[in-house]
Amino acid sequence: MTEETQIIQRPQGLSPLTLAFMGDAVYEVFVRRELIRQSGSMPAHALHERAVELVRCSAQAKAYLFLNDSGLLEETEADVLRRGRNNSSVKCPKNANLMDYRMATGVEALFGYLFLAGKQGRMEELFRMILERASITEEEESRQR
Repeated sequence: MTEETQIIQRPQGLSPLTLAFMGDAVYEVFVRRELIRQSGSMPAHALHERAVELVRCSAQAKAYLFLNDSGLLEETEADVLRRGRNNSSVKCPKNANLMDYRMATGVEALFGYLFLAGKQGRMEELFRMILERASITEEEESRQR
């Protein structure tokens, strides 16, 4: 999708879990596209392992904290992010921290909203910032080891 075309009227009116359902798939595609862009041809198993690192709850929770604290989000975007996090019907997988899982749901809800609103450019912009922040964080963590 390269055009800025709205897919659904008033996507912010959808439930946060519906937005997260869409956003989960959208975020995964962004991650996979970025990995292929960065690495070119790499064994599929290695691509998969790296993708899992970037889409796991803890990574998306860091993205949530960055987006929430950065002041980069418009009011509607911040509202969708918070509504996704606050949804009480989220069931946490056994291997995830509940708060991380809720924050990850917030990020997925935001990307689902942006996708359904046809805001491709905004998704690209936020995803780039998340990746940049993740790479800075990884560098800081590796220096501390």
